[in-house]
Amino acid sequence: MENIGNIFYFDWEMDLLNWFQSIRNIFLDFWMPKITFLGNAGWFWILLVLLLIAIPIKRKLGLQAAFALVVSALICNILLKLTVMRCRPCWLENEISLLVKIPKDFSFPSGHSSASFSTATAIFTRHKNIGIPLLILASGIAISRLYLFVHWPTDVLFGTLIGIACGAMSYVVSEKAPFFKNKA
Repeated sequence: MENIGNIFYFDWEMDLLNWFQSIRNIFLDFWMPKITFLGNAGWFWILLVLLLIAIPIKRKLGLQAAFALVVSALICNILLKLTVMRCRPCWLENEISLLVKIPKDFSFPSGHSSASFSTATAIFTRHKNIGIPLLILASGIAISRLYLFVHWPTDVLFGTLIGIACGAMSYVVSEKAPFFKNKA
């Protein structure tokens, strides 16, 4: 690659990524790409939001989750990735055998983590029984990004924090903004 972006990371980050590589096994090698696939381009979360919006009694929740997802995508994928331009660990360590295609966009922050946690947190604010399994799924998606060697731990951490903040903010906005009033 000609321009691989900014190369900065903490030693502990590479140590943690190498630890994940040391625990690779057939079971995790099979499941981690499938778990991360749920976060690809946010398709799973977008589909979930559309489903909620389509159900009249869940429309307010769907709009709230959509708001959280859109805001987190703008912050992570438009603002921060293009500003920070951090290279991915897989761009530096060519000898690691990847289980997914090499991502072409920059690393910081993790869009998978942000999208997952923004939507799961938004849903959790209103429906704990649905939100808890979604937060567990979001955690699995975030961890898969480390296992698959495509993100630095701080990418995942900040993506997660941004997602949680957007999900929490969506609750406050949905309670105040007239757009979110349930018309069902």
